[in-house]
Amino acid sequence: MNTRNWILALSGATMLAACAEKDVILPGQREDLRAEDTVADVVNERRAISVPAQTRNSSWTHRIGTQAFRVSNASLSTFPQLAWSAGIGEGNSRKNRMSADPVAADGLIYTIDSQAKLQATASNGGVVWTRDLTPPRDDSEDALGGGLAYGSGKLFVATGFGSMVALNPKTGAVLWEQELGGIGSGSPTVFGDLVYIVSGDDNGWALEVETGRIAWQLSSVPNVNNIMSAAAPALNDRFAIFPFGSGELQATFRNGGFRVWDAGISGERPGRARSKIGDISGDPVIEGSKVYAANHSGRIVALNIESGERLWTATEGALGPVWPVGGSVFMVNDRNKLLRLDSKDGSVIWSVDLPKFVESRPTRQAALYAHYGPILAGGRLVVASSDGLLRIFDPASGAQVHAVEIPGGAASSPIVMNGTLYVVGGKGNLHAFR
Repeated sequence: MNTRNWILALSGATMLAACAEKDVILPGQREDLRAEDTVADVVNERRAISVPAQTRNSSWTHRIGTQAFRVSNASLSTFPQLAWSAGIGEGNSRKNRMSADPVAADGLIYTIDSQAKLQATASNGGVVWTRDLTPPRDDSEDALGGGLAYGSGKLFVATGFGSMVALNPKTGAVLWEQELGGIGSGSPTVFGDLVYIVSGDDNGWALEVETGRIAWQLSSVPNVNNIMSAAAPALNDRFAIFPFGSGELQATFRNGGFRVWDAGISGERPGRARSKIGDISGDPVIEGSKVYAANHSGRIVALNIESGERLWTATEGALGPVWPVGGSVFMVNDRNKLLRLDSKDGSVIWSVDLPKFVESRPTRQAALYAHYGPILAGGRLVVASSDGLLRIFDPASGAQVHAVEIPGGAASSPIVMNGTLYVVGGKGNLHAFR
């Protein structure tokens, strides 16, 4: 036998001997490399909470991420009922969806339908004015996304046709229009003499309130795995926090646009295809020195607003902005659960199931109900849902205390002005509850 054969024989014997050895089983608990969410194992706890006194607010001008514009606890009756409904245009369809939350000021409620029709409605349901924001060379059926904000005596609209429009809120007359170079799918935020917006999910803009001129802009990494989200920048006296479709948050000085810090939200729920979508669908929400933000695929973070340092991460995603109050963070997560988290560490205090699948049959479990909110009003948590109910919960325990029908189901987060709750319905109506 030559040398080569001796080597092969020796190698084979060594391999056989190795195969014959018994595997050593190491002692100890086995941990999954990718920890699954644990909400199903949560034991709900009733924990007392201190909420601010009710305020009879006369406006609701923005999405809730900017603390200066957030109404901490708007006045609302204990058991609100439907007062009136008014048409605002076209509702949801297979091709077109409504994405803009209403805003309200000076006795008027402003809405956008699914085909770029802007309307001002009085507090008694009467139509004050309407305006079609479709450009002359485009088709209204091609509208995609949009958002609203009110500030500095103007109404600002980001359109699905890639522009920002400033209007006279009393008459609907256009004051100026600025092309953004990307779909204006986000909602604007007006702060000081600038209006801020994310367009195309990867560009941030700061425009002059009076003229619409570009003050400065920034960009993120493009990402095609996005959703049509109305997320808005959040601001305080020093910083502007921009959410991007790549899962990145960028903090800048709000006046000059100089970047201060970046933070990424990453992580997903194993085994779920939609977990591949890392878009920040849960707007950044500022409370004091903290910023909360969540993605579509199962993560929420709390960050230090000065440095971007991560304070904690929880395995919960969100499809809208969270509501921080009284040492807790309330949210509807990506699995259609209403949650109360401890703001100190992100641990779950209680979890309440909301309706999930539109069809309960296994072969039809594809379409999900949408749930908008929560907001805090009347000392209770309010969630508007596409299944056709406005639900009200006790913030201490999570117990549902009231429900009332929303004709056609909800298509926006609820807002409150002068003791009346308004929500946009999926069939193109504005509903008022008192």
